[in-house]
Amino acid sequence: KAGQPIPLVAETGGLNAMVVDSSALAEQVVADVIHSAFDSAGQRCSALRILCLQDEIADTMLTMLRGAMKELSVANPDQLSTDVGPVIDKEAQQNIQRHIAQMHQQGFAIEQIAVEPACTQGTFVAPTLIEITHISDVKQEVFGPVLHVLRYRRAEVDALIQDVNASGYGLTFGVHSRIDESIDNWVQHVRVGNQYVNRNIVGAVVGVQPFGGQGLSGTGPKAGGPLYIPRLQDFEPTRLSLGDKAKFSTAPLASSFLNWIRAVQPAQLVQQIQSIFELSLYGAQLVLPGPTGELNNYHLLPRGQVLCLPKTERGAYLQLASCIATGNTAVFVVGIEAQWFASWLQALPDDVGPQVIQVAHLEQALQSLSVGAALFEGDGDELMALAHDLAEYSAVIIQPQGRTVAELKEGKTYRLERLLIERSLSVNTAAAGGNATLMAMI
Repeated sequence: KAGQPIPLVAETGGLNAMVVDSSALAEQVVADVIHSAFDSAGQRCSALRILCLQDEIADTMLTMLRGAMKELSVANPDQLSTDVGPVIDKEAQQNIQRHIAQMHQQGFAIEQIAVEPACTQGTFVAPTLIEITHISDVKQEVFGPVLHVLRYRRAEVDALIQDVNASGYGLTFGVHSRIDESIDNWVQHVRVGNQYVNRNIVGAVVGVQPFGGQGLSGTGPKAGGPLYIPRLQDFEPTRLSLGDKAKFSTAPLASSFLNWIRAVQPAQLVQQIQSIFELSLYGAQLVLPGPTGELNNYHLLPRGQVLCLPKTERGAYLQLASCIATGNTAVFVVGIEAQWFASWLQALPDDVGPQVIQVAHLEQALQSLSVGAALFEGDGDELMALAHDLAEYSAVIIQPQGRTVAELKEGKTYRLERLLIERSLSVNTAAAGGNATLMAMI
């Protein structure tokens, strides 16, 4: 009714990976892998799909893992002794079995545990382990009790991170290591919504590990997170709060840009841009509650590149300010017909200019760049057309934000939280030899 797209809040699946290095505690890894890959017969969107084992410990870990798999009971879930039940229906069973057969035809080593004769009835799939050679060997999510295992060398870690990100999915990720530098490297560079350290990667708890992915694995906001309810409301809150304990950072160019605006623009626009920076959630971090021995962090990160489609100079200023306030790069889709844009771009301060990319057409931006959000100025029909075009974008799900020329002139702005990615990090602090926080308790 307001000429805006109906909010789509979606979480899809993913090629969820777990990386294990040579410092990890093998017994704990096996328990967490079994739980993550085969609990609920692998029918969780967060379930482990690809296990990456450092080459030096792969043989030992696989021997233990195969032994643990053989202990699983595959049977009717009405029995308390059952570990793995059937998949949901015949179609799901056939899809999983087809994938296993295709991997066998391609020459990958496959191992399945033996199941009782009764499991030939119904839609059971035996827990399966498939050894692969590259992340790209798995083209899409296999929603069942199938675990792909990849060996990697320590020197290949950076390439492995790139391969995990290149899948386009970004729901859950786990790392098992007792080396802080290794953990930090994975956590900082793997682009997923929920990260887990030295624990399983399933069973997110509302309010403790807000759940949802990025890229092809979800739109945001996270279920159980502080931004979820406001996204569903029919009105726009004047200010979003993450609570009194949240910590924030200042966007790098905010002060410079605001000081420049004060010198060259009228007071009304300056005030409007100042309100954008005051509402910024950039760099927000929050420690969420959880059990003793577990640390749960929630933080907001820039989406990277944001499409900006202004009609007026005011719209261009407000879209750029929104990008700066959230730490993103502004990608302006403005053709040569907008004569004002060239002089506008040239007038920007020197430190702001590098944060702006200009493209002539939307197709150029979607083909050559990695965009994660869109800001639009114009009427509802034009916004609908833009939404249709962005729906064809295969790299990420983008819902454009639209404002009319009149709305921006009246003082309205864009929703900054939609230019940020939510990330949850859950760490088993006891896994590295004990919970150090207990030593400080009196």
